[in-house]
Amino acid sequence: MAGSATPNTPTFGKYGKTFQEGLVQLIYQDRPFADQITEVLDLNFLELEYLRVFTEKITAYRDRYSKHPSADAITTILLTELEKEEKVTQQQVKEYFARISTSELEDGEYIKEQSLDFCRKQNLKEAMLQSVDLLQSCSFDEISKTINDALKLGSETNFGHDYLKDFEARYQPRHRQPVTTGWADIDAIVGGGLGKSELGVVIAPTGAGKSMVLVHLGAQAILEGKTVVHYTLELQDTVIANRYDSCITGYPLSDLMGFKDEIYDDIKDLDGSLIVKEYPTKSASVNTIKAHLNKLIKRGVNPGLIIVDYADLLKPVVVRKEKRAELESIYEDLRGMSTEFSCPVWTASQTNRSGLNAEVITMEQISEAFNKCFVADFILSVSRTIEDKQNNTGKIFIAKNRNGPDGIIYDIFMDTSNVNIRTMPKANTISPSATSTQVATSPVALGPKAQRELLLNKYDKYRKTNYKRK
Repeated sequence: MAGSATPNTPTFGKYGKTFQEGLVQLIYQDRPFADQITEVLDLNFLELEYLRVFTEKITAYRDRYSKHPSADAITTILLTELEKEEKVTQQQVKEYFARISTSELEDGEYIKEQSLDFCRKQNLKEAMLQSVDLLQSCSFDEISKTINDALKLGSETNFGHDYLKDFEARYQPRHRQPVTTGWADIDAIVGGGLGKSELGVVIAPTGAGKSMVLVHLGAQAILEGKTVVHYTLELQDTVIANRYDSCITGYPLSDLMGFKDEIYDDIKDLDGSLIVKEYPTKSASVNTIKAHLNKLIKRGVNPGLIIVDYADLLKPVVVRKEKRAELESIYEDLRGMSTEFSCPVWTASQTNRSGLNAEVITMEQISEAFNKCFVADFILSVSRTIEDKQNNTGKIFIAKNRNGPDGIIYDIFMDTSNVNIRTMPKANTISPSATSTQVATSPVALGPKAQRELLLNKYDKYRKTNYKRK
């Protein structure tokens, strides 16, 4: 008996009426299979109305009673719950149920093997139909996201943490695989560094050194043996690469050309590696970055740390009416990307005007959308007053830390001439009998004037004696 399709139903392809009837029969007769396939099956994937109605009755029963319906339950349902359907559909549902109740399914294993592919193709077909309207508005990034999401159907195999069954699992060591920040003090409070699937954000006003900090973080990962993929949306790729040269080797940026051979000798045997990809400002979205990462992975380049310099300069995947909403969606997409690639992601955000001269920058001074940092796992701010810039000093404030304490302020030494950023050692007290050498190892315990003199002397000595950092 031929079933009736809905008015705009596409013509059957590889998975026609026989396949779809067999699929629904398996959902009814095979509970373990039903448990799996109903996680990805949309009723709209079924192209015949009577199959959609029958399947909907099964899934509704399962949802309501948390168990699979018996033959008697289905019989009762079909007698009492079909009155809203058209007469033809009612008759088709009953005839279909009578047929599968008295016959064995052939090719059941084949249908099971092909069921996920069927769902993916049906999902992709719907996504392509949706893309027609998006194409008219030239929403190419949204089209790409729609298609990619459709292709991912069924890739999720983790259905959540079962509180009782997974009891032992939550007491196993957490495998964050953190990537060091290069600052021992900060690594200590964040569990060794930024972990996989985590998003870190550097907040700073313009000119405070956001990009320098991101280069520092990338360089530490390289020295740790990681592959770093650094996306720059403001500066040229060669400029970023030069900063890595300076940060890793200690040679000042202004003198790199004179020490080219020495620099190459220093970096050629590094355990880690670096890819710098440049995109013009507002020309790339998170989808653009993900596409590039997938190309790298296909070439055997597996990122250990991803840096986006910086997120505020990305193009939103979906255009929103308000800039605030666009920025929030960008950060959400970055957080999703860190999970998708199981890799730490560092980015940066601009402060508003109130952060320009602030001694300590908090999240209240983040530019535009404050909510964009809700999704971040770790947030640090960098503040540098005019005097700080003259003295190569500044402060790092831990604004958010999902893996430890926050609200901590660190005094830093920051020399932008060679991307040298260090946290100052802390000392609560200094003995009255302490020597000048002992005092020098704890500059944060000194007054502002003494700090300045100490740092200037150390810097002058450093510049005169050797370009390379010990």
